[in-house]
Amino acid sequence: MTVRGAELLRDEVTKLKSEDRPAVIKAIAEARAHGDLKENAEYHAAKDQQGFIEWRIKDIEGKLSNAQVIDVTTIHAKERVVFGSTVQLLDEQTGTEIVYKIVGEDEADIKTGLISFSSPMARALIGKNEGDEVRFSAPGGEKQYEVIEVRYE
Repeated sequence: MTVRGAELLRDEVTKLKSEDRPAVIKAIAEARAHGDLKENAEYHAAKDQQGFIEWRIKDIEGKLSNAQVIDVTTIHAKERVVFGSTVQLLDEQTGTEIVYKIVGEDEADIKTGLISFSSPMARALIGKNEGDEVRFSAPGGEKQYEVIEVRYE
């Protein structure tokens, strides 16, 4: 995972522990004060939320403990696409330029230009150099790009 991805996960677990967990504990206490727990929807919803929060904390902590954090700024890949690279591409079918950063699965967000290293596009890009052409099968059909620039930011 990238340094940014690890920071985002650490921030999320901190928020879950310092804000979300105490809030749900308070909600459970308030719901208990209303009496009969068998038919208390607020209590059951709060308990479900508590279960999700505890699961998410364990999930994130497990990922962070097993993750290999890669600082792409220290990599000297000589214009080759690697995990963590930012890649500027030219869509050879439409002539438009797009920019993607190859990140871990937990960081991926196509809307912001972050693609998972396991996506078909990233798998096709990894190992390519500036000037290379890349072809791969996407859900919308066969795609073809030219690698214009590779950055390590």
